[in-house]
Amino acid sequence: MIAFWIILTGALVAITCGLLGCFLILRKMSMVGDAISHAVLPGIVIAFLLSGSRETLPMLLGAGATGLLATFLIEYFHRRANLQTDAAIGVTFTFLFAIGIILISAFAGKVDLDQDCVLYGEIAYVPIDLWVTSGGAVLGPRPVYILSAVLLMVALFITLGYKELKLTSFDPAFASALGISTALWHYLLMAAVSLTTVSSFESVGAILVIAFLIGPPATAYLMTHELKSMLAITAGLGIFISVVGYWIAYWLNASIAGCMAVVTGICFGSTFIYQRARQKNKSLTHPDHAAG
Repeated sequence: MIAFWIILTGALVAITCGLLGCFLILRKMSMVGDAISHAVLPGIVIAFLLSGSRETLPMLLGAGATGLLATFLIEYFHRRANLQTDAAIGVTFTFLFAIGIILISAFAGKVDLDQDCVLYGEIAYVPIDLWVTSGGAVLGPRPVYILSAVLLMVALFITLGYKELKLTSFDPAFASALGISTALWHYLLMAAVSLTTVSSFESVGAILVIAFLIGPPATAYLMTHELKSMLAITAGLGIFISVVGYWIAYWLNASIAGCMAVVTGICFGSTFIYQRARQKNKSLTHPDHAAG
């Protein structure tokens, strides 16, 4: 059962992050997850200072609020200061991360409080983080229930807003002409990304969240030009990576998150090589078509 819970947790995170990552890649904002992972530090410190404890709920609330602030600042700098998205991301996360470090040094210097101890988890510990009722019944790992709920919310969000998300991702100008608020759907997407990344950090760790947020969607992007197919391929890749990554880690006695991230990179690299070889063969077979 230990293997089942770990693989299930990895699959839940991979699918949820991957579905949102598809839209981030289309919007050229794939590194926003990495930005959020650094920008949440001041929210963690403020939550600790207000609550006086390192319990999960206040930490997640503080981190989630700062994650939303980070996405707002990124968009604000991009639109108002005419910064490119990558520059806006870099400025925002370094600024917020530095504020978090200052808050720790000034107000919590003697407390073991940093991102690693309060938010960045290890997927191997999932089977022992159990949900025990007041009656003593063990219902299974607590992260599985949390991540399942997040996946359902993200799936519902994408299902209900599929048309708007698709139009605002591919052609924002056309979406605005149709009366669709591009800003509203941008912030709704960023809110979903913040919720997903923050809720997943504690269970699987930041590196794996970022890998799942970018790797499977980028691989699917190379394999298809249709959004629904891209979403389906991303979900399938997430499950495949979780299963294969776990058993490689078991065989090598290595880091589970690290092996899953490596399998993600291998999937992308092999797909890239295959697509390049396919394009080269096509150009050799139809030289006139390639030249045109």
